[in-house]
Amino acid sequence: MLFGGIDLHSNNCFVVLSDDKDTVVYSKRLPNHLAIICTALGQYQQELFAVFAESTYSWYWLVDG
Repeated sequence: MLFGGIDLHSNNCFVVLSDDKDTVVYSKRLPNHLAIICTALGQYQQELFAVFAESTYSWYWLVDG
């Protein structure tokens, strides 16, 4: 089981996925482009339990996607 976190910035985000033993399995800065983020996370979709995003004024595009 994997858990994810996304730290949003104005034009990029930092994505981290870790397992239930807190081992980081993916860590990368990505542009704020939904298709790129979905592609990056897509390979982990079957194992992903939840992805948490930082709640800022610019989070809506990510959550809506």
